[in-house]
Amino acid sequence: MSSSSPDPRPLAGEPLAIDLLNTRWMSGDRVADLLDSTDGLAVWLSSPPVAAQLPDPAPHADTATLNALHEARAALAKLVDTPTTTPDPAALRALNKVLSRARVRHALDPDGRPTTHLEAEDPAWLPAWAAAENYLRLLDDRPGRIRACSGPTCILHFYDVSKNGTRRWCSMAICGNRSKAKGHYARQHTR
Repeated sequence: MSSSSPDPRPLAGEPLAIDLLNTRWMSGDRVADLLDSTDGLAVWLSSPPVAAQLPDPAPHADTATLNALHEARAALAKLVDTPTTTPDPAALRALNKVLSRARVRHALDPDGRPTTHLEAEDPAWLPAWAAAENYLRLLDDRPGRIRACSGPTCILHFYDVSKNGTRRWCSMAICGNRSKAKGHYARQHTR
């Protein structure tokens, strides 16, 4: 798999934090993981929806970036998949650790205009930091809209931007249709 390979995931294009979670999905009866190699990382980093949400300069698909993203994904998964009124302190610490790897510095440019600069000790952490920072923005905007798919075997997530906020499926074409077909089959065969 190379960065020019197509993105094999069934759901892409969610906000960056959710898109990072969706680098794992069910493929038949096993979990597929796009981030199981630096080749898969290259595909993820170069996918247009992801690349558009990452800070410049473009990150490298190397082991350090891959490890940082694994750490961020694990923290995000623990926070999203176990929603409670009191989040797991270990998951909070883990996400805060990722967030501590970079910071936004506000300044004035030579012409007196406000600017912001993203600073990181190690650029390998920038994609992980960006995903963690995106999660904070999603929480600030609509915390109850970060959801796991209702499909019984699905492990994908989505950010519900529907008007009434009742989306249940990662995709109507994937899990929604399966559920509706099962319901239809059950109704037809119980008569």
